[in-house]
Amino acid sequence: MTTHPATDVLIIGGGAAGLMCAITAGQIGKRVVVIEHANRVGKKILMSGGGRCNFTNTGASPANYLSANPHFCKSALARYTPAHFIEMVERHGIAYHEKELGQLFCDESSKLIVKMLLDECAAAGVRVETSCSIERVVHGDSGTFHLHTTRGVLTAPALVVASGGLSIPSMGATGFGYELARQFGHDVLPTRAGLVPLTLSGKHQERLQDLSGVAFPVEAHCNRKSFTNYLLITHRGVSGPAILQISSFWQPGDDLRLDLLPGMDAFETLQRLRHERPATELKNVLGDLLPKRFAQRLCEHWLPNRPMKQFNEPQLHEMADLLGSFPLVASGTEGYRTAEVTLGGVDTDGVSSSTMQSKKVPGLYFIGEVIDVTGWLGGYNFQWAWASGHAAGIAA
Repeated sequence: MTTHPATDVLIIGGGAAGLMCAITAGQIGKRVVVIEHANRVGKKILMSGGGRCNFTNTGASPANYLSANPHFCKSALARYTPAHFIEMVERHGIAYHEKELGQLFCDESSKLIVKMLLDECAAAGVRVETSCSIERVVHGDSGTFHLHTTRGVLTAPALVVASGGLSIPSMGATGFGYELARQFGHDVLPTRAGLVPLTLSGKHQERLQDLSGVAFPVEAHCNRKSFTNYLLITHRGVSGPAILQISSFWQPGDDLRLDLLPGMDAFETLQRLRHERPATELKNVLGDLLPKRFAQRLCEHWLPNRPMKQFNEPQLHEMADLLGSFPLVASGTEGYRTAEVTLGGVDTDGVSSSTMQSKKVPGLYFIGEVIDVTGWLGGYNFQWAWASGHAAGIAA
């Protein structure tokens, strides 16, 4: 086996967190090697935001993250903010725009973000090895890590695990980071798909599946959390930003409700329309507030369809209750295949929140998606990657 020259920091995973960690460590003079099993780095960056990369969110705060320990992310996020990343983007002349709710996207292509990170790596003397698989990891008596790879043995006193979660296996996602964490005595919290479309079954699916492609704003509520954004009906269930957001808070059996007229008082609206359009049928009245096909479907299965003047106050109240709190009985999710992130992961109790270093094994670090910190939809997961990568890069 070939043994490579001395390295200070070995990073497993050439995604957002791994590359940021490499840049940070390289800039302070560390000799860094990034090992990526895929044929190129940053595959998830390339596909994110429809190829435009939603690289951060200007409003990122600890409140936008899910974790068994909600305080864990505070230190890293406070020390590497969206403004720090934006400064790098601007320095590289990458044009960007704000889409909605603080979400920043490249004007042109996510390839520019990957190029920027690789250029920064090159400037910092970082070596990036792609198509390099790890066969085993050994922690020597001297405290040095030995990585047996398809390119030979790599050794360093610091090992950073930035191998991501289980989402989008077609991009090469595996549970490698979790296995490694367990090998070194870390607890791994149960994982599940997050930011993922929900599937419907039975009556709900039968009634809605032929409306696939219909989209409209809703407020989705589950487990005391709510998000207002678009819902998209799909062949198998529901998607769209409102659903992807709430999916991280939903588990099978949980009560999931949709306000179909967000920002409106449904009862007052129906009362006014009964007064203004007494002879108009409910489906046509609702067809001006919701997509016509969806309004029609509501009146075929969930609401009585007749002229507005034929409804009394209690009936209007009943209809308003359904429109304001429509029960969506989801049967499951589309799973890791389409999930943007993995919830759960390496238990933060075993990791320092300021350095990302293992409390069990000196020199071992966990960053990015592999750890139990998951952001909302909208650039928050990238910001966690940058912030956790930066924290480990300084410390490693």
